[in-house]
Amino acid sequence: MNEIILLKLGEMVLKGLNRHEFENRLLNDIRSRLKPLGKFDLSIRQSTVYVEPKTETDMDEVFRRLQHVFGPVAMSRARASAKDVDAIVETAIPYLREAMTGAESFKVESKRSDKRFPMTSIQISQAVGGALHDAYPHVRVDVHNPDLTVYVEIRETAAYVHAGSLPGAGGLPVGSGGRGVTLLSGGIDSPVSSYLMAKRGMALVPVHFFSYPYTSPEAREKVEELARILARYTGRMTLHLVPFTAVQEAIRKNCPENLFTLIMRRFMMRIAQRIALDTGCGAIVTGECLGQVASQTLDAMTVTGQVCTLPVFRPLIGLDKEETVKLARRIGTFDTSVLPYEDCCTVFTPRHPKLRPTVEELEKAETALDCETLIESALAGVEKLVVSGW
Repeated sequence: MNEIILLKLGEMVLKGLNRHEFENRLLNDIRSRLKPLGKFDLSIRQSTVYVEPKTETDMDEVFRRLQHVFGPVAMSRARASAKDVDAIVETAIPYLREAMTGAESFKVESKRSDKRFPMTSIQISQAVGGALHDAYPHVRVDVHNPDLTVYVEIRETAAYVHAGSLPGAGGLPVGSGGRGVTLLSGGIDSPVSSYLMAKRGMALVPVHFFSYPYTSPEAREKVEELARILARYTGRMTLHLVPFTAVQEAIRKNCPENLFTLIMRRFMMRIAQRIALDTGCGAIVTGECLGQVASQTLDAMTVTGQVCTLPVFRPLIGLDKEETVKLARRIGTFDTSVLPYEDCCTVFTPRHPKLRPTVEELEKAETALDCETLIESALAGVEKLVVSGW
């Protein structure tokens, strides 16, 4: 039989009557990720997704892509066998050759989900363990602290042998938590906040504001690369690139310097909400963290969020920078985020930003601007770029 991949489900198994909706989203997500790699049979039984290739394929690449799919909490490459102990042994000895050759000690753990199987779990482990020891006598048995644990699972339609699991991405399938616009800058924080909301099942529409010529083409390319990295987890997304130069120049010309950043962020939120409503999104996601910079004090976030009627999600709000950096490294965005290209948020930064602004003073300052014309002009210039992760 072919090698297959077993994806063990986590939080999804706690769902009630709508559990099938989550499972269908997960299967559709897996199909779309694996479509370029060949044909696969997908099924869900006993809280496990079975991914079985029907054509020749690169199983290393299949496994790598599935590690980025939200939903499964653990995943294993396994070999299927007939539900007979002799067949299991005949499968295990050649399939586990590389793992057994590289180990100094091992044990076998068996799980008998199909209680009709005539042997107990202990008997299965003893039979398979004895055969493996005979085939690889240099590997000693250690049931307490082995280098290698071999797993035998007796399930509904077959037995499966594998050499352990790796963590899956966890969370919930993308799309099961609705849709949201995520503000994607070139920094460390916003890709991580986007990842965290996608992990909770939110399908994302990334929006990036660029200010050419104050920001370079390289800065834009950096954000496009961040979107591609995120798309490994989210699936295909449409990145919205918003020209923001005219807005920032109007703010610099007409508004008090200490309010530059706050007024700029209010415009970003207004534009993001318009894009959200146009694309069927029900929320806006930002990478803000309480107290991290002057525009992220409690008062500042109040006045910037005040222009929105949609909810604003800030998944990093209680994290410190070290925690966010750790996440960025783990999901693969950090090295791109720290490339030395400017971001539009650093353009026209005030020397002494207002730390405790009020809505009233922001609204008064904005009377010097033709807000609706600036917003419409920015929206008219939006570029859309479809990005995929692979």
